[in-house]
Amino acid sequence: MVERIAIALDAMGGDNAPDVVLAGANMALKRHTDLDFLLFGDEARIGPRLRRFRKLARVAEVRHTKERVTPEDKPSLIMRSGRRTSMRLAIDAVKAGTAEGVVSAGNTGALMAMSVLVLRTLEGIDRPAIASFFPNARAESVMLDLGANLQCDARNLVEFAVMGEVFARLVLGVRRPTIGLLNVGHEDTKGNEVLREAARQLRLSFLAEQFEGFVEGDDIPAGTVDLVVTGGFAGNVALKTIEGTAKLINGFLREAFHNSIAARIGYLFAKRSLDKLRVRTDPRRYNGAMFLGLNGVVVKSHGSADALGFATAIDVAVDMARKNICGHIGEEIAQIAGQPAGEDRSNGLRAAAS
Repeated sequence: MVERIAIALDAMGGDNAPDVVLAGANMALKRHTDLDFLLFGDEARIGPRLRRFRKLARVAEVRHTKERVTPEDKPSLIMRSGRRTSMRLAIDAVKAGTAEGVVSAGNTGALMAMSVLVLRTLEGIDRPAIASFFPNARAESVMLDLGANLQCDARNLVEFAVMGEVFARLVLGVRRPTIGLLNVGHEDTKGNEVLREAARQLRLSFLAEQFEGFVEGDDIPAGTVDLVVTGGFAGNVALKTIEGTAKLINGFLREAFHNSIAARIGYLFAKRSLDKLRVRTDPRRYNGAMFLGLNGVVVKSHGSADALGFATAIDVAVDMARKNICGHIGEEIAQIAGQPAGEDRSNGLRAAAS
């Protein structure tokens, strides 16, 4: 018998909470019949809506609070005064062990700040990172950091590589994920000292055989590597550029197929192929940014996600909990923690990894 998994939901986080949260949880329950949910938020708003979903109501417990984190709230203020918010109480449930993970569509900065405060980082990890995955020409790519750390040193980038490799291997099922450092060129002499030092350390680590060196921006959609490692500034810019380009192309396609009668007729013939393209590139299928490096599973849903998107974020949290991502990251980080940056660790680390 599969052990049941409890997921804590910030039921008041996001643009359309709690409706989208409940509809998404109900959709996720159809995919994972062994889930229980802890719903944190205003019972007066959640209760009547929850009764519409009979199966969900049987496995969901509402834990009341009227306080919530708004998109405008500053993380520094929320950390001091937000102890009774739905977001904070959901994170507390993971800390207490009553939930295996938390999903929120609320304020990203507040979610990260409170998660670090409550759950702390895994031993040996300097900073957690925001990671996500999206389609490429070959399959799917993982990229981190996407904005949590605007300034990173070489050690941070190496830690991101370890965390992302564990996620790609255990959750996405890539047997030996290839790794690339995002840079302005492929040559070893390109980039700043931080990137060159991170590359040097990766070549000495147990990930050396998987490390492909530097990659450029166009390697991301091409799927040149399975894991793209970068600092939060470049990662966030790259992510927003990818999202914006996808919206632009979709807009162009709609415009092209509506500008004449002939184009509309052509759409009817191409509809099946276009539907496949729409499914392949649907951002809702890739919703759910992971906060890797914490002592607990935390997944951030896009604030404007619909029910399908929120259900996908729950899927990610369930997979991370089932695969014990935090434990595996901790084990691999332990192999590099405390080691001198210039020491050749490859032999011992490869032995430990095998």
